[in-house]
Amino acid sequence: MRIAGLCALTVAALAAAPLVRAGNGAHTAGRRTVLLGRSVDGRPIRAVELGDFDGPRSALVVGCIHGNECAGMAIARLLLRLRPPAETDLWVVADLNPDGEAAGTRGNAHGVDLNRNFPWGWKQLFGGYYSGTRPLSEPETRIALGILQRIRPRVSIWFHQHLDLVDDPAKSDVSRRFAAAAGLQLASLPREPGSATTWETHCLSGGSAFVVELPAGRLSRTRARRLAHVVDVAVASASPRRPRLRPSCHAGL
Repeated sequence: MRIAGLCALTVAALAAAPLVRAGNGAHTAGRRTVLLGRSVDGRPIRAVELGDFDGPRSALVVGCIHGNECAGMAIARLLLRLRPPAETDLWVVADLNPDGEAAGTRGNAHGVDLNRNFPWGWKQLFGGYYSGTRPLSEPETRIALGILQRIRPRVSIWFHQHLDLVDDPAKSDVSRRFAAAAGLQLASLPREPGSATTWETHCLSGGSAFVVELPAGRLSRTRARRLAHVVDVAVASASPRRPRLRPSCHAGL
């Protein structure tokens, strides 16, 4: 999807300098693309940042982390057509696993389940949930951790399939509102070792990170559009402040 007029940046460049503010204390707003890095096979992994770049409330939406569960990409792309909630710095990563998405596989090009490769609670797993040789062994996971540490999202929504529910053991107010607005059951599935939300729950104090399990197959455009609006409603319901990153979670990259 090509968006005219976007400035391509790298996440390293963003980390090296503070976000630019407009003159007279006004917030910088708009949209821009960020090249976060590349997959094992060299495919680009990009984010679009939109809204209030230095707003007090940050949010992250990831459309696809398992390459055979990518229905959320349609929602992520539709979000780019909506106006983000006020005072919100919204980051949208449509596809964190482009190699797996291209191959139709759960894991990346190394066969690693990226949602078992994060450092907190990591365990050596094999088979369909192969967790890699060590935490953060994969470039895609390092990219994800880098953006999480950089923006400290107040709300993170990770789309998966195929259970047709919202999974949040903490049952935060944000996930409750999302589930109610989306007409989905709110469940408390066990935290998986080395998952993105396991890391966030431990490391980002005050944040709300949850999984939206979409049904099997492709979403209709009507439902994708509805869920994109639900994302905005849920994000707007969160308090406008960024979580605190626990000191023990700064390391790892």
